[in-house]
Amino acid sequence: MRIAMIGAGYVGLVSGACFSDFGHQVVCIDSNAEKVATLKNGEMPIHEPGLAELVARNVGQGRLSFASDLKSAVSGAEVVFIAVGTPSRRGDGHADLSYVYAAAREIAEVLPEKAVVVTKSTVPVGTGDEVERIIREENPAATVAVVSNPEFLREGAAIRDFKHPDRIVIGTDDARARSVMAEVYRPLHLNASPILYTDRRTAELTKYAANSFLATKIAFINEIADLAEKVGANVQEVAHGIGLDNRIGQKFLHAGPGFGGSCFPKDAMALIKTGQDNESPVRIVETVVAVNDQRKRAMARKVANAFGGNIRGKQIAVLGVTFKPDTDDMRDAPSIPLVTALQDMGAEVRIFDPVGMEQAKKVFENVTFCDNAYRCAKGCHALVIVTEWEQFRALDLKELSTIMACPVIVDLRNIYSPVEVERNGFLYCGVGRPKSVAY
Repeated sequence: MRIAMIGAGYVGLVSGACFSDFGHQVVCIDSNAEKVATLKNGEMPIHEPGLAELVARNVGQGRLSFASDLKSAVSGAEVVFIAVGTPSRRGDGHADLSYVYAAAREIAEVLPEKAVVVTKSTVPVGTGDEVERIIREENPAATVAVVSNPEFLREGAAIRDFKHPDRIVIGTDDARARSVMAEVYRPLHLNASPILYTDRRTAELTKYAANSFLATKIAFINEIADLAEKVGANVQEVAHGIGLDNRIGQKFLHAGPGFGGSCFPKDAMALIKTGQDNESPVRIVETVVAVNDQRKRAMARKVANAFGGNIRGKQIAVLGVTFKPDTDDMRDAPSIPLVTALQDMGAEVRIFDPVGMEQAKKVFENVTFCDNAYRCAKGCHALVIVTEWEQFRALDLKELSTIMACPVIVDLRNIYSPVEVERNGFLYCGVGRPKSVAY
């Protein structure tokens, strides 16, 4: 099928590349001419494992291309996906739908007869109705169908998630659109990927409900971690114990510094605003957002507590600043309020991240950027592990003990055994684990 993907950001680029790998003819359109030129040169604007190779293969085989001219790309498409950003709107937390509506207006004039328009962007309930209204207003003769098809991609594992999805949600009451979408996803039939056909508004709400529920699991286990520290319990064993119940499951029960990224914070906030607008508040999600925001900055106190509450003049090494491994995404990363709080307490901060340094330089000020973990730790009074990159899981503790000014490790991801770390002469501070004696 001929597919036009409006937006070559994270969702649009991954989706477009995967659709082309299925055998569809895909054009990814982006208004940023510089980004388009970069993509044509084979350079990726985001870090996602396997994406560069996937794009190169399909460009080379003529199934995937990039353009900034929307009209020519859309005019020959059978299916047009809208995959533009929907960031939180400044001031009120609502999802900013201006890019979605602008795309709808632009494509309306040139949509082929009976084309199917699909919102891939994460959008509040009722957005599809407005997209359809805009298209019909701009082009009264159009017979297009508007479908909701939310994405469920994890950064760092997006290609696998797209090709081996837990589910595909398609929201439409139009029989023709349903048939077209079935053809779009037909290559996944061999994987027995379940497709849920529902109405458009239900599909839109499903996306927000899913992300907010996962965020709730994270906030819950983080609060249990705080309680575990107070009572001398081990949150990792608690998480394992409750996760063995298949009604709960093991995933998203890893205590840490709080959730971040491009999805959970903004999607939870958008769901809260939708609830408020419809006089049906989602109090649990409201609490989740509040608890998570407080937690990120509170992690700095965990570092300070290792020094009796005073870190003024101390050098602190921060390993990992992206919100999760295998991405360079810094959006709402827990490292941001952590570093800010450390600086407010008078500490000097050094930073290393395997792939996030360029993005980090756009975010942090008055920090020292280092090119590996050991240079970052040299001369520091504490080493703080914020993002659980694989290369941080087997640091040479003996070497660290000789180059650090003070043997303190604050492990906000619980990737180390306290016994092993303390055996090498360190004070170890984890999350939700029995505490070491203060240094």
